[in-house]
Amino acid sequence: MDYGLAGKSAIVTGASRGLGAAIAEALAREGMRLFLIARDRGKLDQVAADLSGRFKVKVDVHAADLTAADAVESAAKAALTTLGAVDVLVNCAGAAKRGDFFKLTEDDWASGFGLKFFGTVRLSRAIWPALAKSRGSIVNIAGLGSRMPAADFTIGGSINSALLNFTKALSEVGVRDGVRVNAINPGYFMTDRITQSLRSESERTGKPADEAAQALLTRLGVTRFGRPEEVGNLVAFMVSEQASYLNGAAIELDSGVRRDI
Repeated sequence: MDYGLAGKSAIVTGASRGLGAAIAEALAREGMRLFLIARDRGKLDQVAADLSGRFKVKVDVHAADLTAADAVESAAKAALTTLGAVDVLVNCAGAAKRGDFFKLTEDDWASGFGLKFFGTVRLSRAIWPALAKSRGSIVNIAGLGSRMPAADFTIGGSINSALLNFTKALSEVGVRDGVRVNAINPGYFMTDRITQSLRSESERTGKPADEAAQALLTRLGVTRFGRPEEVGNLVAFMVSEQASYLNGAAIELDSGVRRDI
C-alpha cells in the first residue's frame, strides 16, 4: 500500500535481523531512504544490499553497540550527516536475558537497560531536533512483557514498562514540537529468537519442533505465530499521514495473547 512515504528518510535500529529487518523492508517497500543501525556489520550489509537491490532505495548502515552513550552519539551524528533530514526513527534494538531472578547479575540488568531503554532514550534525544524540523515520528518497539509480568522475564518486563512510560511522556513533548511518538508491543513472532526457543524446548522434551510450537500456541490461546512483516506493515502505517492522529499510543500486535482491558 502506498502510504506516501516515498522519498522520506528513516533510521531503524536493531535492523540486522528479526523484527528490525522486517521493519526496514516495509519502509524500503514504501520507497523510504534508510539508515540502519545494529551491532553486526556483516548482517547489516546483507540487509542493505537486499533492500537496495529489490526496492531501488538508498540504504546506509552503521555498526554500533547502542549500550554505550558515545556509540549512540556517533551513530546519531553519522545518520544526520548521511541523511540530512530525518522523518522517522524506529527504536527496535534490544534484548533482555531471561531466567531465575536470583541468578540474573548486575551486568545482565545493565546490559538489558543499556541497550533497549537507554539506547532508545539517547537516540531519541539526539535525533529529536531533526524530527521536529520534519514534523516526523518515532516508533518504539517494546513488548508484551510491559503488560504481562512474568517471573522469568523480570529484566525485559521492567524495560518494556519503562519504555511505554517514556513513550507516553515523550509524546507530550511531541505535541509541542510536532513529533508523534508511539509504541508497539509485539506478541510471539516467528523470528530467530522464537525458533531457537522452540528448538531448545524440542530438545528438552524430545518432542518434534512442530509439536513444541503447537503446545506453545495452545498455551497462549492463539492459532499462529506472527509474521515479522506484520510488524513492519504496522510501522509503515503508524509513521504515515494516514495515522496523523495517533500519538502516545501503545498498540498490542499479539493475536489477543493479552486479554486484560
